[in-house]
Amino acid sequence: MALRIPRPSPRLWLLLILVAVGGILALFEAQDTRRPGPVPYDDAGEPDYYLEGASLTRFNANGVPYQKLDTPRLVHTPIDDVTRARTPVARLYDDQGRIWFGYGDTGILGPEGRHLTLEGNARLQAPEEGWQLETNVLHFDTETGHAWSNTQALLQQPPQHVRGEHFDAWINENRMRLTDNVRGFHPPQGQKEQAP
Repeated sequence: MALRIPRPSPRLWLLLILVAVGGILALFEAQDTRRPGPVPYDDAGEPDYYLEGASLTRFNANGVPYQKLDTPRLVHTPIDDVTRARTPVARLYDDQGRIWFGYGDTGILGPEGRHLTLEGNARLQAPEEGWQLETNVLHFDTETGHAWSNTQALLQQPPQHVRGEHFDAWINENRMRLTDNVRGFHPPQGQKEQAP
């Protein structure tokens, strides 16, 4: 006598297919290693959006870029209309098309993107001129092209370096000023460089 196995019902087949598809989807989900960090929250409130690995480019009325900001994390809070960035790299374009670089541990882009503040190991570089400014807090007004620092600043253009308590630069006018308790080193021709 031959054993006869009953034929599975269509409902059982449907259940097996759903279990198999669910198992495959669970495997795909488990392989997703890029998980977003926690939703940031600070005194300004909960953000309306945050981006990871972001590149923000701002354009003027003529469609020409005047500011670019690259950051691993960008957070915008609607209460104060402020955008915060972690370890930002800012590219600032002057009226002559030159690129100026700004760096900091944190960055704050104010309402309407007019005011950029870089805090913690803030630097401003002018590659074409070969100088670099180092300070703790650096402010930049995108409409006027005015960069300034009210904290101690070190301006370097090797082999010379100058320190001061207050720094101003107008990048569109190709002009800068270092004031208050200014001291520096400018070696004569042939003399070795001293550490700043």
